[in-house]
Order: sequence, then C-alpha cells, then structure tokens
Amino acid sequence: MSDQLIHAEGSRVPPMGNRSSGTDDAAARPVTSPVTSPEEAALPALPWRVPLDPAPWWAWALFVVPFVAVPALNSWLWMGARDFLAVGLFTIIGASVVRVAGGVVLYRVEITATALKARTSLLVRSLAWQDVDDIEIVDDSVVLTSGKDENEINGIAKGQTLNSAAVMQAARAAADNQPVRRSRPRPGIGVVFVLAYLVLAVGAFLLRWHLL
Repeated sequence: MSDQLIHAEGSRVPPMGNRSSGTDDAAARPVTSPVTSPEEAALPALPWRVPLDPAPWWAWALFVVPFVAVPALNSWLWMGARDFLAVGLFTIIGASVVRVAGGVVLYRVEITATALKARTSLLVRSLAWQDVDDIEIVDDSVVLTSGKDENEINGIAKGQTLNSAAVMQAARAAADNQPVRRSRPRPGIGVVFVLAYLVLAVGAFLLRWHLL
C-alpha cells in the first residue's frame, strides 16, 4: 500500500503509505499519544469521512496547468521526428504531474463498518479492520499497524487527529465479530483525469497536423 511521498510547506502526503517497522525506526519515531478506548468513543454513522485539510493552492495549480499547457505546447510544435519525441516527453512529464498533484487534490479517507478506505491519485485502497493490529497517533498523523506494515493517515484537519483515531478505534472494535471483507485496490476517479489529459495532450498534436 505504498504511495509516493510529497514534502512541501502545507502539503499532505497521500494516505496509507507503508513504513517498514524495525528497531531503528522505533528508536527514531516521535513520542506517540494514546488513542481513546472504544468504550469512550462514540461511533458516528458510517461511512464517516475523516476531516482533512483542504488541498493547498499549489496542488490545484499543478493539477490544472498540464491540462492547458501541454495540449497548447503540443499543438504549437512543428511536425518532425524531433517533435514526435518532444510530444511524448511533454506528455509523460505532464501525466506525472497530474498523478502526483492528484494524490493531494483527490485525497480522501473514509471509515466504514468493515474497513478504512483511502483514495489517492489513481487508486482506492482498503484496509480491513480485522487486519489492523494497533492504532496510534504520531505527531498529527494516525498510524495503523498491520503486521510489519505501518499505514500512515495524515493531512488530518487541525484538532481532529485524536477524534479521528478514536473513531477508527471504535469502528475496529465494532468489527471484531463481523466477517472479514478484504478488497483489492481499485481504480479511482484520478484514472479518469489522467486518461482525459492524455486524450487532450496527444489529440491536440494530431488534430493540429491533421493526423486524426
């Protein structure tokens, strides 16, 4: 369940990124905070969306700019062998930007009765509550331990980390006697945006030179 980390001022890291556990990591980890016990936490109506900070302006800008800039640039290029290479290069770079920025803009975390679901740039990932061994708070993030994997949920709105962790703990406790429902990662709405970008980027060049 690993995903690419984004480090920037005011940025958020896409959720459920695995951190390998070990003695070195444990020694370097910041002091953790206890999570409210399930008995003390009221389980809200499910599914419940974890309150997240809004996507920063730079993420929206990076997400939108390739849809305009790359098709415009591709349609401007003169047709030639080098231009075909340039079109491919610009298209690949733009697709990477859309994917990374989409991981911030489209980031959503949802608590259901059976699992924790996190939507990143291209995938919707799910972690069944029965697979969660421990839930703890590290700085302003919630870390769910599953075997040797640590799935980090960050970008949580200020002051909502403890409450979000408590809801996760309550949902996990409520699912103890329920059937395990695991699901594989599935494509998210980000796939539609990437495909739309590719159509615009490549289509602009083909239409400009009447190749389509």
